[in-house]
Amino acid sequence: MNLLFRVLFVWLASYFKPRINDILSPADLSLRVLPNDLDFNMHMNNGRYLTMMDLGRLDLILRSGLLKMMLREKSVPILAASTMRYRLSLDPFQKYTLRTQILCWDEKWVYIEQRFLKGEDVAAIGLVKGCFYNQKNKKTVPTSDLLHHIGYNSPSPTMPQHVADWQTSETALREVTKNGSNS
Repeated sequence: MNLLFRVLFVWLASYFKPRINDILSPADLSLRVLPNDLDFNMHMNNGRYLTMMDLGRLDLILRSGLLKMMLREKSVPILAASTMRYRLSLDPFQKYTLRTQILCWDEKWVYIEQRFLKGEDVAAIGLVKGCFYNQKNKKTVPTSDLLHHIGYNSPSPTMPQHVADWQTSETALREVTKNGSNS
């Protein structure tokens, strides 16, 4: 139930926050660690970070105009991969900023970095690889079409080295799970 209230908060707050005109600009979301975010060590549960990242991407979708494209194209956002690196704990009732930023893309995937900030310090960082899936056509929306819908026609920035390294690892892991292989 807590997440439902947070989704509503993000949705309503998006009407009062500035529109994201440059898809490469970071989208900041101010949040607070609530009691149901905690684990037995009394800091934010590692799984909750991924849930909060969903809210950061929702904020980006709402404020960038991607929601209109989703509705028009009958598409939904999906993730193919994610990774997290935890550095500092987020404690009960602590305020933090979730910074969501698109780093680069290819024809199918958008690569997003999400940072949990305690002031200027990075408490955790996550990378996600996602796309939009057209439910009517049963295929992914090409990234160029997605960006065209919101008026962004520039090429992707160069993939940062840490994302390229992650993709190498992610490709190897995908091969492990291909065809039920376990070796």
